Amino acid sequence: MTASLTSWGNYPCFPQRGHPCHWRADLGLQWQRLIEVHGSTLPFGNGRSYGDSCLAGSDHVLQLRPLNRFIEADWENGEICAEAGVTLGEILQLAIPRGWFLHVTPGTRHVTLGGAVANDVHGKNHHRRGTFAHSLVCFGLLRSVQPPMVCSLQENPQWFAATIGGLGLTGVISWVRIRLRKIKSSLIDSTRVRFNSLDDFFALSAEMDTRHEYSVAWIDCLARNSARGRGCYTAGDHCETGPLEAAAPHALHLPIRPPVSLINPFTLKLFNHHYWKRQPPDRRYLKVAYSPFFYPLDSIENWNHIYGRKGFQQFQCVLPASVAATALAELLKSIARNGSGSCLAVLKRCGDISSPGWLSFPMPGTSLALDFPQNHELTKKLLPRLDAIVREAGGRLYPAKDAHMSGPDFRQAYPAWEQLEAMRDPALMSRFWQRVIR
Repeated sequence: MTASLTSWGNYPCFPQRGHPCHWRADLGLQWQRLIEVHGSTLPFGNGRSYGDSCLAGSDHVLQLRPLNRFIEADWENGEICAEAGVTLGEILQLAIPRGWFLHVTPGTRHVTLGGAVANDVHGKNHHRRGTFAHSLVCFGLLRSVQPPMVCSLQENPQWFAATIGGLGLTGVISWVRIRLRKIKSSLIDSTRVRFNSLDDFFALSAEMDTRHEYSVAWIDCLARNSARGRGCYTAGDHCETGPLEAAAPHALHLPIRPPVSLINPFTLKLFNHHYWKRQPPDRRYLKVAYSPFFYPLDSIENWNHIYGRKGFQQFQCVLPASVAATALAELLKSIARNGSGSCLAVLKRCGDISSPGWLSFPMPGTSLALDFPQNHELTKKLLPRLDAIVREAGGRLYPAKDAHMSGPDFRQAYPAWEQLEAMRDPALMSRFWQRVIR
């Protein structure tokens, strides 16, 4: 048994006892032992889920990060099979020098394969390639009440659909096979430009999303009045020429959590002002390494510590295209009035490529994501206001990032929850699921 594990946001604070599994052959037996002693459990990868979707109702998790072996690699056709505890960064270390990259990657390379499937992660190219599910070939699923199965679009397709975005509740993913995409260089041709309003953002996105593989925007969440909605738009594509070099895994380290959050109205306002001023007013074209382009926060190990011992909550929503501009303006107005938020507030338009996963988060529209230091006012005032705006707009929150969503909001936004509940393994239960299906 390992020391206590937490979610990435460290809120809600329910320390988990990790029971590491080192061999796939031992998964079934170790799982049964956990069930006998604790009643239920939950698979736990690398702890990058922000809220309580990775926390077991029993507070005892089956830790799968030690299952970190590659099983098979076809470098001619770009297909790899690996255990569920292998991270996306470990895949890139092997794949990039051979001229391959992930079809879809989230904003951190520290997500495990099992976690990428269970949360159906998405990235800066959702408008081009959809979610992680679209790179999946198949995966192994172990359940407590039936023999192990292989899941794909052709084999056990219902379990395939339920498990993708299924938050680790349908069974334990033991291995995953994915397709990679061919690249000629590890460098990214990037375009950066400052915008002054939400209207400017939508105009840039309409112009550039169709021309570029990747796109994302930073937005100043504290800007008010005529400055509201200002930010910086970034687009990118894999370079046609250049080196094929995997990034060195070195990062700055924050070893301790300070007693209070280092993100507060003063530091946030100071950062946003200077960051905005640094952005190019005209389009700037640069070749950049893939790591800072895709994973800017990975350069600081344990960056979540800056929010202090109380932790933080990430608020990530997606809003339907028809009402996104109006709803976003309301969200930003409420956030600026509150004076809280994060340095890295992310705005992204999602495409119309639907996922096979029943509980997949993205839908056609616009996504906003930002972090809030945990405090009483956040829980009682700001988040309920933001939730009401999203609800009225017909949007939804991302379960992998959530620590507060109400049961009615979840059930309305994800009507397939009843199908997932019917297929949930009876030995698996998370604190998130307990919270939203009551």
